[in-house]
Amino acid sequence: MDSTGQNPSSSAPSVPELPRVLGVFSIIGIVVGTMIGSGIFINPPNVAKVVGTPELMMAVWIVGGLLTLFGALSLSELGAAYSHAGGIYVYLREAYGPMVAFLFGWSLFIVIESGTVASLAVGFSTKYLPYFVDLSPWQSKIVSIGLIVALAAVNYRGVRKGAGLMNFLMVIKFVALIGMCVLVFLLVKGTPRNFLSASSGAGPAGNVLSNFGVALIAALWAYKGWETSSYSAGEIRNAQKKLPVGLLLGIAAVVFLYIAANLAYLYVFPAPVMAESPHIAADVMQAAVGPVGASIIALIILMSITGTCNGHLLTAPRVFYAMAKDGFFFRSMARVHPRYKTPHVAIVVLAAWGAVICTSGTFEQLFTFVMFGYWIFMGLAVGGVIVLRKKRPGLPRPYKAWGYPVTPFLFILAMAFLTVNSLVRAFWNAFAGLSLIAAGIPVYFFWKSRGKKARA
Repeated sequence: MDSTGQNPSSSAPSVPELPRVLGVFSIIGIVVGTMIGSGIFINPPNVAKVVGTPELMMAVWIVGGLLTLFGALSLSELGAAYSHAGGIYVYLREAYGPMVAFLFGWSLFIVIESGTVASLAVGFSTKYLPYFVDLSPWQSKIVSIGLIVALAAVNYRGVRKGAGLMNFLMVIKFVALIGMCVLVFLLVKGTPRNFLSASSGAGPAGNVLSNFGVALIAALWAYKGWETSSYSAGEIRNAQKKLPVGLLLGIAAVVFLYIAANLAYLYVFPAPVMAESPHIAADVMQAAVGPVGASIIALIILMSITGTCNGHLLTAPRVFYAMAKDGFFFRSMARVHPRYKTPHVAIVVLAAWGAVICTSGTFEQLFTFVMFGYWIFMGLAVGGVIVLRKKRPGLPRPYKAWGYPVTPFLFILAMAFLTVNSLVRAFWNAFAGLSLIAAGIPVYFFWKSRGKKARA
């Protein structure tokens, strides 16, 4: 192990590095642009239905935001110490060894990232584009694949182009969400009494904690995406300082927006009514500006989905690039385009696999399976802060997690709670997720033996 945290003994022969061209604004663009997809427009009614009261509903979003910030504080320390492409993959490798890191990358490639890209593209063509254009089923599939191909082409041609598109779409949807909240409070005759109105629906008192956990999963899904900025750490200028700043500023902005949006929803509809709304954002905008409100929201969501999909195609290929550099993936995935300086093969392969999942119709079930494993890996990644402080006390740490060890411990505790809650409430989905992750173990040993033969 060298002073930079690299592991030369396990790496493949030297390959070109990715250029460091991203700044703080691009990091914020990745964080905000990847986090804000469709979740804030559709998940609040699910949260309201599960917990029942506006007080608990807002508590879920606040706790979800705080946990996200706690996780980011820890990953910022790791990102400052290991400012290499791959992010969480690198942190897991350094804290727990290559097999845990590989299983994370395996899950990411097989379904977490590819499934996310596919689900976003399908949602774009089947749920929100029909507000403007009628599409047949096969036309919807063509549009879904076309969106993936177009965004992959942008990111293939340079990280600056991908980040530039990310920043542009991030600004649009950030301003649009603020605008929606302002319009609601200015134009709708709502009532702040809805913020504290009593309602039932959370179930027996003994189920409150369990229901809160289920609602928290929905909220954390809306917050998901902040971790992807770590994957591009190898392309950030002065990443030791800029990654923590961009990560924390981006998350703070999203937490503020999500709380403001939920207050706007509650201002118009009390929690029990909100819980029954299949399209809460459209219903709220219709109350503000009339029937055109649904079309406005559909346009905002289309832009949000495009930005989120672009964020995953911009960042996730860097994990597969890092895996290939370590000799645990196809060597071609570590290639850097001679002109565009991007991991172009990794981008193309992720886009191609996402397009295949688009047409398979199985991605939703697979994604449900592996989200269980996602909580485990996120808990392990944040736990890496504690492990590495014990394992490598002398490691240079330009940034140290605020509130250590309380903040990482609370995040790990929450991930453990979500994991156990998933096991209790959806055992077979959780078991399937573990099985899919475990299927990567023989694949890991295949790549390990292949690497030994290559070095022999």
